[in-house]
Order: sequence, then C-alpha cells, then structure tokens
Amino acid sequence: MPTTRTTKKPAAKAAVKPAAKKSAKPTATRMSLNEAMRTLEKAGTAQTRKTYARHGAEEPMFGVSFAVLKTLVKKIGVDHDLALELWNTKNHDARILAMKIADPAAIASSDLDRWAKETRMRGCGGYVAALAAESPHGDAKARAWCASSDVTLRAHAWTLAGMIANGDETIPDEWFLERLGFIEKSIHKASNSEREGMNMTVITLGGRNAALRKAATATAKRIGKVEVDHGDTSCKTPDAVAYIEKMWAHAAAKKFASPAAQERARESMRTRC
Repeated sequence: MPTTRTTKKPAAKAAVKPAAKKSAKPTATRMSLNEAMRTLEKAGTAQTRKTYARHGAEEPMFGVSFAVLKTLVKKIGVDHDLALELWNTKNHDARILAMKIADPAAIASSDLDRWAKETRMRGCGGYVAALAAESPHGDAKARAWCASSDVTLRAHAWTLAGMIANGDETIPDEWFLERLGFIEKSIHKASNSEREGMNMTVITLGGRNAALRKAATATAKRIGKVEVDHGDTSCKTPDAVAYIEKMWAHAAAKKFASPAAQERARESMRTRC
C-alpha cells in the first residue's frame, strides 16, 4: 500500500507539459548581411545622400536617415559578426550601422584603430569614440590616439577623452586637467578637425564634476573664440563657457549631480542618436 501511493502518475504528466510549450516557441532569426544591405538600400534617398556628402561622407552610400538606422538597431540588437561584415562593405550607411550594433566587449584594439581612421563624416567620429569608451581599450586608445601622428586619430582622441570623462569615474581628474592644459596651448594652431574636437572636449570635461567645471570654464575663457570651418553646413561652433553653464543648469533641473551623471543614466549615444 505505501508503495502504490508514492508513485503518482499525474506528477509525470505535469512535468512534460511545460517542456512541450517551451520547445514550441519560435527562435529569433539573425539578420544576414544581404538582408541588411537590401534594407539599407531600400531606405536610402538622394536628398539624404546630398546632406551626408556636405558633412564629409563619401561614396558608396545609400543615404539612410538616422531615424531608419535607429529602427534597424532596435531590430538587430548587438551583432558583432554582422557589424564586422557591414564595415567591410565600405558603404557609408553600413559602417554607421556597424558602429551602432558592434559589441564593445568583443571589438579588437586593431579594429578600433582601423574604424577610427576610416570614419569620414563629421560628427560620426562620436560613434567610434563611444564604442572605444565602452570597450576595455578605452583608456589605452585615448592615450595612444592623443600621441598619434595621424591627424584623424588625434581628432577622435579628443572626443574619446570626453566620453571617458563622462563614463569612467575611476580615472583621476589630473589626466583630464592635463588634457585641458594641452588644448589651451595648441587649439588655435591645430587642424580644423582637431579644433572642433578640442572645443567639444573642453565642454564635456566641464561637465564631469564641480572641480573640472571650474577648470574647463577658466580654460575656455583663456582660449577665447574658436574658429572651425564647418563647410557647406549649418553647423556652428558652440561657445564653451555658455555651453558648460547650460549643461549644468539642465542637469540640476533634472536632479542630477552633474552633466556626466546625467549622461551615465542615459542610453549610449551610439544607439540613441
């Protein structure tokens, strides 16, 4: 009698059911390179190609809006293998998408160097800098690119320094103060792309904490007006002193301790912009 009671058949039935339901669920299909390129080509427009060309983008390109790219990023998620394949097409839109879906934990140091050198459109250097900042190579790349003889890498180094200032609280302020000192001495004789990056870095460093706010504001005042040629675009060079004040006022209104703290609470600029 006791043996018959302990062997209950209904319990075996209950254990089988959930397994059957789980196996019936469909699995997500990874987007192939061909599918991604077809989607990009279909979304491209002549007007967007003209706009991108004015900002320094080069052919081949489809001219895909950033709104469409954002939708694609949400659909694909992180796919590092696809990112590498997209980059190797040399297509401008494919490369922007690649920087958005790449895995910062998987990106190779050599790929960061190559992608930084091959990024052409003004403003898009922020994507490769953000990717570097989110990777294990961020600090090393900031130092190496700052010291590089390649003007493109040096321009990206300034953007990267700002990204690290926002994201990594463990780096001592001294390193950023050194960057401010270097910018003050060299900004007016630097190349156009470096001047643009340096000016934005002064602004970003001014949002790291109260001490850097004071130092960056003082540096910006001594630097004075920064001249940047934005080509055939409507872009303007922001006044660093005014912009730093605006950032802090906005962060305070949103109850953040600093603009950097506000930035850390947001989605990465690679995927949100």
